[in-house]
Amino acid sequence: MNEELNEAKELIETHLDESSDKELTATDLAQQLKTIKQHDEDLYSSYLEQLDPESLGDVAMELPESLLKDVIETLPSKKIVEAIEELESDDATDLLQSIEEIDKNKATELFNKLDKDDQNEISLLRKYDDDEAGAHMQIELFWARKDEVTEEVVSRLRRLKDEGELENVSQLFIVNRDRTLKFVIPLEELILFDFSKTLAENMQKRDSEKFTPHFAKDSDDIQDVVSMVQDHDLMVIPIVDDKGVLLGRITADDVHDFIEESATEQIYSMAGVDDDAEEESTLVGAGKARAFWLLINLTTAIISSTIVGLFDETIASYVALAVLMPIVASMGGNTGTQALAVTVRRISLGEIEFKDAKRVLQREVSISLINGLIFGFVMGVIAWIWFAKPLLGVVIATSMLINLCLAGFFGTIIPLTLKKFDIDPAVGSSVVLTTFTDCIGFFSFLGLAKWILL
Repeated sequence: MNEELNEAKELIETHLDESSDKELTATDLAQQLKTIKQHDEDLYSSYLEQLDPESLGDVAMELPESLLKDVIETLPSKKIVEAIEELESDDATDLLQSIEEIDKNKATELFNKLDKDDQNEISLLRKYDDDEAGAHMQIELFWARKDEVTEEVVSRLRRLKDEGELENVSQLFIVNRDRTLKFVIPLEELILFDFSKTLAENMQKRDSEKFTPHFAKDSDDIQDVVSMVQDHDLMVIPIVDDKGVLLGRITADDVHDFIEESATEQIYSMAGVDDDAEEESTLVGAGKARAFWLLINLTTAIISSTIVGLFDETIASYVALAVLMPIVASMGGNTGTQALAVTVRRISLGEIEFKDAKRVLQREVSISLINGLIFGFVMGVIAWIWFAKPLLGVVIATSMLINLCLAGFFGTIIPLTLKKFDIDPAVGSSVVLTTFTDCIGFFSFLGLAKWILL
């Protein structure tokens, strides 16, 4: 453990050394701070205080709630305000919202100390719902009018970059007098323009149709915007209002972060795990977060065991049933999980809704039916040979066919139904599904055994 601590100290100190040309990324720096926090609280606080505002802002975005709480409790408000002001508008808004979830009064205090322009930008972004494109856009833009001389535009870009007003610029947005978006010029095209001519003259020479922009409205669903960026392979997508006025932009990095966060949330939710709690620095914190769904899982396991208890005499008569029961339940559980994963993904991508249930169910149940026939037959033959009981092979083959078909059905209908009632289809779905597949598997297998074998 000391070796881990020493490595983290060395990396952070190298990053803090102004004479060093080695800098950690925000993600790496946050990870090393987590390690320091686990071993030495005082050293952790010391390193936080030594971070410059730019690094502090980027790192704060990467820290889990428990460590972000340390930031707002340890550092003076002035330094946190400077860190927020160093961030791009969308990141500054996200960070302030995260602080608000920890300490609402502190967030209000920090907001009131921000520059007026930053306050206005954050207020604009916060008026949107989380699922709207406007909530994810950056206000910082590089724009011009088509009658401007190219040389002047490039000089302005150079100045804004030198002053740190713009980051990750890859496009120039062309707007008219009322700032309505008209064209988008990639910088790789801009540098090929004749600098002595206006933007309009250069675009006409190169066929202005190629500069027609793909754009999204601020009220559009963020999932639709993500799909548009992926479908058209866009690096940046401009965001406009209902009148076409340019408001901001969403970059490919923003889309990547959104997809990663959504995927992480879905994976954790399907298992009944809180993604924020998983970033807790203590085992106790993470353990508590999982306890609720483990309690539910325990309850469902008791239900499954109760069903098995109904057939105790049947199992006592045929010990082979106890050997084969886990196979039936396991195959059903895996089949249901496959259908669940595919369905949740398609719902998340907006490919299916509840109205598509019949079509989706037909597909998933058909796949499950085919697999049930194949693996039911295989397991039936194995059981027949293994225990020299032909009827036992019939029992397990029939049970697996029933369980796999219904597992495909429930693995599809559960997330679709949850989505119908505006409930996250991933939340705890696997726990609910396991209950169905175990109960159906045990009941069908043992019920058929009692009917056919006894």
